Amino acid sequence: MAIGETIFDIFYLVTAITLGFMFLRRSLGNRQTLLFGIMVLVLGFGDAFHLVPRVYALWNGGTSAHPVGLGIGKLITSITVTVFYVLLYHVWQQGAKGSRLLTITVHALAAARIALCLLPQNQWLVSEQPLSWSIYRNLPFFVLGIIMITLFLADAQSGTRPAFRFMWLAIALSFGFYLPVVLFADQYPWIGALMMPKTCVYLWMLFMGRAAARQSCDGVERRYGQPRSVIGT
Repeated sequence: MAIGETIFDIFYLVTAITLGFMFLRRSLGNRQTLLFGIMVLVLGFGDAFHLVPRVYALWNGGTSAHPVGLGIGKLITSITVTVFYVLLYHVWQQGAKGSRLLTITVHALAAARIALCLLPQNQWLVSEQPLSWSIYRNLPFFVLGIIMITLFLADAQSGTRPAFRFMWLAIALSFGFYLPVVLFADQYPWIGALMMPKTCVYLWMLFMGRAAARQSCDGVERRYGQPRSVIGT
């Protein structure tokens, strides 16, 4: 288990962070690609705060022997993944018109989630954290997820951004894998393995962004009549 998870986690972190910097480098003034790059780096570096201590724990006495490091990592990751979805909302905004009320709602849900994560009742630094607070802090997060699924589903139906046509499905799968972990992982630790397919879904989302960036660069080529370097070339 330690070998397999270590290889998987390192592959994921290296891939995410590398793609994030590539998005920034190749954004060519395209705001959607720039936002996606920032979003990917927030995800990659944020997850590193959880995954690196977890890998260390797997090789040094197990996760139960390192509650403080893992708890701090989980707290940071909970905040950064929330910021990730806020940035994804602003990526969606680049190709669609969201109302001011919708933007305020997204930001308010994210702020509520982060505020709930920071409360001491979560008991991040102990091995067994209260299920009730796990539910409380994730309620605004799941509402945010439902909003994002709805927005990208409507976007897919419009056909304006084919690279993102399955983004709604990826978000739905991500939350679908995450929900059982929130509710049952303490009682049935093996359910925590669902975080691996959840991570695979994140990689899928990143490669959708890569495809969107390539399409944006192709559009720049057609506009200016000269070849431009693109992500992955």
